[in-house]
Amino acid sequence: MNSTFVKDVMSRDVLTLDKTTSLQEAAEQMRKLNVGCVIVTENSNPIGIITERDFVTKIAAEGRPLFTEIKEVMSSPLITIDSEETIWEASELMKEKSIHKLPVKENEKIAGIVTTSDIVRISSVGSDSEMRRICDQILLRMKNE
Repeated sequence: MNSTFVKDVMSRDVLTLDKTTSLQEAAEQMRKLNVGCVIVTENSNPIGIITERDFVTKIAAEGRPLFTEIKEVMSSPLITIDSEETIWEASELMKEKSIHKLPVKENEKIAGIVTTSDIVRISSVGSDSEMRRICDQILLRMKNE
């Protein structure tokens, strides 16, 4: 991989659903599309996210009924990153915010998602020279700040 930008590793498979969608419908759509989260929208604007982990910690563990609207359990505000940012910047943001799924914006619209799994995958396939190049980019950015 010659580049370490978010746009090069993000998945473009993003499920968006209106905030009034039921938990049941959201789960069905997640299973159907084989995705681990839903971007919650209001009037087509992204306002939050609900993840598989939310289904465990906020729904099953609390005994919420499946007809509950997803807005009741979503995490908000939505934390995003621009597709032109580096994987390093995405990793730092995810670490700082303690999140595992990071929606990606292009032209102010959600265009994809980058996950901790994506970052592990890109790190594990990189050669030593690729890892050195990434480290050099990081050091250069730190020096310029």
